[in-house]
Amino acid sequence: MWKREAGLCFIGLTTWLLHCCVFMNLVNGYSVKNCTVRGSLQYAQNINVFCNKRNLHFIPRNIPDKATYLDVSDNVIQKIHQEYFSHLSNLKSFIALHNRIREVEDGAFSSLVALQELNLAFNKLTDISAGMFQDLRNLTVLHLNDNLIANISISAFSPLISLRKVNLSRNHLKQISKVQPLFSLPQLQEVHIGSNNFSSFQTSEVSNISLRLKVLDLFQNPLKVFSVTADIFPRLDNLSLAFIAENMTWDVQDRSYLQSVRHLNLSGIQLPVEKITDLLQTFNSSLASLRLHSLGDVKVKALMRNVCLISSLRFLGLQGNNITSISKDEMQFCTQLTELDLSNNDLNSVPAVISSLPGLQFLDLTFNHIKSISRVDFANLTQLRTLQMYSNYISFIDDFAFKDLKGLETLMIGSNRLVLNGYFKKDLQKLTILDLANNKLDSVRRGDFESLKSLKNLSLPDNQISFIEAGSFDGLTNLIFLNLQSNKLSRGSIKDSVFSRLPNLKTLLLNNNYISYDNQKPLDHPPFQNLRKLKTLHIFSQGHKGMRYLPSNLFNGLKSLEKLQAENLNINSLDPDTFTYTPYLWELDLSRNELLSLTTRIFLPLRVLKTLHLSKVGLQSLDFLINANLSKLHLLHVSTNALSVINETLIRSLPTLIYLDLRGNYLSCDCTNAWFVNWTISSNDTEVESAYELTCNYPDKVKGHKLLDLDVDSCNVDVGFFCFISTATLVSMTLLGSFLFHFLRWQVVYAYYLLLAFLHDNKQQRKPNGLQYDAFISYNVHDELWVMRELLPQLEGEQGWKLCLHHRDFEPGKPIMDNIVNGIYSSRKTICVISHHYLESEWCSREIQVASFRLFDEKKDVLILVFLEHIPSHQLSPYYRMKRLIQKKSYLSWPEPGEDTRVFWQKLRVALENKDSSEMEHPLAGI
Repeated sequence: MWKREAGLCFIGLTTWLLHCCVFMNLVNGYSVKNCTVRGSLQYAQNINVFCNKRNLHFIPRNIPDKATYLDVSDNVIQKIHQEYFSHLSNLKSFIALHNRIREVEDGAFSSLVALQELNLAFNKLTDISAGMFQDLRNLTVLHLNDNLIANISISAFSPLISLRKVNLSRNHLKQISKVQPLFSLPQLQEVHIGSNNFSSFQTSEVSNISLRLKVLDLFQNPLKVFSVTADIFPRLDNLSLAFIAENMTWDVQDRSYLQSVRHLNLSGIQLPVEKITDLLQTFNSSLASLRLHSLGDVKVKALMRNVCLISSLRFLGLQGNNITSISKDEMQFCTQLTELDLSNNDLNSVPAVISSLPGLQFLDLTFNHIKSISRVDFANLTQLRTLQMYSNYISFIDDFAFKDLKGLETLMIGSNRLVLNGYFKKDLQKLTILDLANNKLDSVRRGDFESLKSLKNLSLPDNQISFIEAGSFDGLTNLIFLNLQSNKLSRGSIKDSVFSRLPNLKTLLLNNNYISYDNQKPLDHPPFQNLRKLKTLHIFSQGHKGMRYLPSNLFNGLKSLEKLQAENLNINSLDPDTFTYTPYLWELDLSRNELLSLTTRIFLPLRVLKTLHLSKVGLQSLDFLINANLSKLHLLHVSTNALSVINETLIRSLPTLIYLDLRGNYLSCDCTNAWFVNWTISSNDTEVESAYELTCNYPDKVKGHKLLDLDVDSCNVDVGFFCFISTATLVSMTLLGSFLFHFLRWQVVYAYYLLLAFLHDNKQQRKPNGLQYDAFISYNVHDELWVMRELLPQLEGEQGWKLCLHHRDFEPGKPIMDNIVNGIYSSRKTICVISHHYLESEWCSREIQVASFRLFDEKKDVLILVFLEHIPSHQLSPYYRMKRLIQKKSYLSWPEPGEDTRVFWQKLRVALENKDSSEMEHPLAGI
């Protein structure tokens, strides 16, 4: 037997050595220091580089040549140098807002021949020089708002022959003549120059020819004169004069000069009512949209009669005017309106005038103080399509309140005080969107939505729903979106009968409820078995205890599911059959669970999986992914785990991987990660998130250093010489090992453990000694039920011992092995609960190993073995056959079902009371 085992060992090691001697081809991958890259460098399509919020003082020099989008926002860059962009000829967008840029060197952007968008907003620019925009012939959008610009060179904008939109708002320009060169650009359509302290706007200072301008924004300028003396705006569609000073002179010599203006914003304008009325006369024939926000109740009502006389007007915005009521007389001539915005006012009820506006298609009454809806509030509104009433105080709706809303398609009535009281049992037969979020709903009953045959989107989140009656959603055959998140739903609230009549449902949100299961056993009636077309399911974050288990057939019926979010459920294992019902799943999130060990079999059904989130689950290895056949996986998130090594085999098993997030792991900075470092730096298709910020955790001398600073050259050796020396050494060690194993096996083992005990004893003598527990309990998670129901109540409850348990007493954030050692050495005894699962567990093996070290260290029996089931000798691993070296140990076996357990508990009490446990009958004697 020993010869066969030694031979197999020799073959395995030789194979490994030969593999080391083979030239390694790097799999494609890439990373950019201080930046995140999205896209494929290989195919050069939409290469987006994000360097925002990195505390950068300079633009990184290692931006990929093929980058098309670069964002360096929210940094501390002060100057744009000419050499920054010399290699970025493919860049189409450069975003640098929220920095401290004071200067841009002339010609700094001259290499960006493909640039279409430039955003330098929220910086500290004071001057625009003649050479700043040199060679930017393709630029179409320019943002320079929120700077300190006071001077602009007369030729600064001349290269921008393709510019369509420019924003210079909130600067220090003061005179319109400084932006005059803008208006001569041939393609310019949109100009935003608000809040620049302009005292006048006169067409004579702007241009003497017709312009292509469509949008002109002059908000919050202290204009004393607005003068149009020539027809230079034949295409102007949108004009904003919001928050203009009270003494402005309106001088438009011919009304036809502004005849194309359809959208006018006079919000917050400080002109007297008479001047506003005169101003409005200019637009009598063309105006379709008028915003009169933030004028105040009195001024708005004084203007209303003249406003309503604008026959072309379709949208009227009266937001934020502190309106408490509107009489029919005040808006009796507004019958032509199709859209009315009365949000953010002080209305206590729906204004009576609303029912006199039969042409309304959109009505916004949000953020008021409306308490109820009467049956006459919406009378005659047969054309209304959208009604928004969220954030009021509505607690009551009259019967037949919606009877005239024959064409209503969207009803937003969330953030009120409603309970379901038959409001939707009739009428609203064309309603497609219903939002009842954040109300007082505590249940959903059969028939509550029976009239809503056309409903496609139903939102009921942030209520107090704890019960859903079977059949509550019957008849909603067109429903495709159902939001039940953040309620009080339990397992019994989501029975299969609740969702049985929703054949077209595609999105179901059940997160942040109280759904839980006691085990992984198959359910008799899986809740989703009738949702054949469901594509998105959210079940994450279920109460403070979590879901605890995912039954093996929980997802039965979800054959079309594509996206599953199941994070933060407090589950510690998954049945291998969990995802057999979801073959088309392409995004899976299991983050923030305690999935210390995952198996390959779990992921085998997921042949089209593209995104996998496994952050904060306690993983120590990703080897379970190697043979999982995830050939289409694009994104892998495994941050904040206990991973130390990423090997070539793993990366090669994921051929389409384009993004890997490893932040917050315990990476080893030695030659075991040399291949990974090389791959991260030099390849082209897979981005390692924040690769240059990854830190070392091992060995101690480089802890905290950057992983990519690892000297990989020191890991390279003469391959031929290495193979010769390794092979020779291997042969010699194999022969010597075989000799020692055959003739001196137990002597060597005994000496090894004595040495370990001696070393540990010296270590412990330098530490303060103290025992916190009577016993450390070593068990496998599959036996947790027995420990919780039998062992814990008896030893702590009946006998009064203090026990150390993993889930309760381990220190959070501390390495697992350190917790195990501290737990064992802080306890008088170690009780090993042994079963077949125990023998197969890596962590249990380590726990009994540490306890054995202590046994040698303290030269007394501190180990108590409790066998939960009979285990034949041939099934015991070689490690457990070391029991022959342990003398005077205690062994107990759990009685068979039906047998009296009192003798067992008495013997266990005796074993715990004795300083040196006396030997008891061993259930596996002779092994």
